[in-house]
Amino acid sequence: MKMVCFFLPWLLLASCARPGGHEGILTKSYSVRGKRYHPMSVDAALSYREVGEASWFNESKFFGLIRGNTSLGEKVMPWHLIAAHKTLPLPCVVRVTNRANGASVKVRVNDRGPFIAGRIIDLSPRAAAKIGMKERGLATVEVEVLSVGDGAYKRKIRRGFW
Repeated sequence: MKMVCFFLPWLLLASCARPGGHEGILTKSYSVRGKRYHPMSVDAALSYREVGEASWFNESKFFGLIRGNTSLGEKVMPWHLIAAHKTLPLPCVVRVTNRANGASVKVRVNDRGPFIAGRIIDLSPRAAAKIGMKERGLATVEVEVLSVGDGAYKRKIRRGFW
């Protein structure tokens, strides 16, 4: 009985962990529609900055409240600030800036896509609304990586001190 009392609090705490929490960094190659994609290394991702076309996705299944899973197996909900990218390591955090109006948002990249030629990132509806591109559907954006990984595996971009 004493042993159960000792382990029970630890089991309860472990069950309160963030749902879908991914602690590693996914850089495994994959194929979509016959094309092979090779995600970049963590070091390459930490210096990644690109300008290109962004789109947004909406995979609502039941009045916008139940969504599919991401490449990391995480549930997607309408209020999440998330994105999909073809070659960044998963997960990572990026800043997306709309070049037309200067509005920016930090999003967690936890999925693969967009698989449409010429597009560099796919944003969740809430993220698209925050940078003012939801109505139009597409925008020219700048994407800059801020960190790669979660938990103990998280690596942040380092800026010089001089």
